Amino acid sequence: MPSAMLQPVVVLVLWSMVMWAWLYATRIPAIVRSKVEMAPTMTTADLNQHLPPQVRWKADNYNHLMEQPTLFYAAALTLALVGEGDGLNVALAWAYVGIRVVHSLVQALSNIIMARFLIFMAGSVVLLALATRAAMAVF
Repeated sequence: MPSAMLQPVVVLVLWSMVMWAWLYATRIPAIVRSKVEMAPTMTTADLNQHLPPQVRWKADNYNHLMEQPTLFYAAALTLALVGEGDGLNVALAWAYVGIRVVHSLVQALSNIIMARFLIFMAGSVVLLALATRAAMAVF
């Protein structure tokens, strides 16, 4: 039977794809409405000047899901591979995934910076605990 640790890993991957779809569902119509010329030399910063903040927030969050969660994937998969993907470890993994979903929703819907920061810090502490437990499992 596969490790229970793989479930939160897959859920975070799927959540990332939800954010990917949401970013394009809002970004493409906003680009069309802006009538901005998409020159090959245009940077993301140039394009963002023409898009409403509420549209940019989804893309920013998708990018964030490609950053710190890569450490989560490494720690969670390590724990699954060494047979430690259960109990407290899987609870920490689910907590991290839940925190990342909440972080996404706050950023995508209201982008309240202090709330995002506190949620991010909570997720970072959970991830640190998970990474520490992965280190203990392999050393």
